[in-house]
Amino acid sequence: MLVRYSMQNSKKDLLPFRHGVHLSKKQCPKTPQEVEDMRRIPYASAVGSLMYAMLCTRPDICYAVGIVSRYQSNPGLDHWTAVKIILMYLRRTRDYMLVYGAKDLILTGYTDSDFQTDKDSRKSTSGSVFTLNRGAVV
Repeated sequence: MLVRYSMQNSKKDLLPFRHGVHLSKKQCPKTPQEVEDMRRIPYASAVGSLMYAMLCTRPDICYAVGIVSRYQSNPGLDHWTAVKIILMYLRRTRDYMLVYGAKDLILTGYTDSDFQTDKDSRKSTSGSVFTLNRGAVV
């Protein structure tokens, strides 16, 4: 995936989504030239690849992918930058793996929600994670 989107030599990012970044429809292209420039960027393809990785092996990028997927119909450069940050995070963490200890199995669940996060549609975002011996499983 990194090679497909020319990110194999990119910097590595610490998090899949940067604190304080607020994506919105206001960042979508407004002029015909901006729309044409964005047509050359494989935004929908990259988001689709990220969704596949998220569903199969990388639940840690779920929130970030959910945010960038909202703008597939008319993405702007700020939205593309957010996708590249997710790819940089995947580059940094590509060799990470889950390790479960041999002790008693302890299942723990966490949930959180943020009401009306999306300033455009006023939709809420929620999520949950379950860990088994401190390693994420869902």
